[in-house]
Amino acid sequence: MPKRQITGTVIKIAGDKTATVMVERRVLHPRYHKTVKRFKKYLVHDEKNEITLGDTVTAVECRPLSKSKNFRLLEILKRGEAL
Repeated sequence: MPKRQITGTVIKIAGDKTATVMVERRVLHPRYHKTVKRFKKYLVHDEKNEITLGDTVTAVECRPLSKSKNFRLLEILKRGEAL
């Protein structure tokens, strides 16, 4: 079974080797048939502490590393300015 991948923006450096990544998805509203944004935040493990605020990153699902951390950094797609 392939691992799930997420792509999002780093919004917070949450302690050592951890970053909070916000993933945006667009869905069609059931009643108004308008595209609306939905957001979800994930904790991502960054072993080398190489990501900074505003970066666009890809993370891959892995075994649970803590209570709420289930993703590991795969690559940094784009460096961004601090938010």
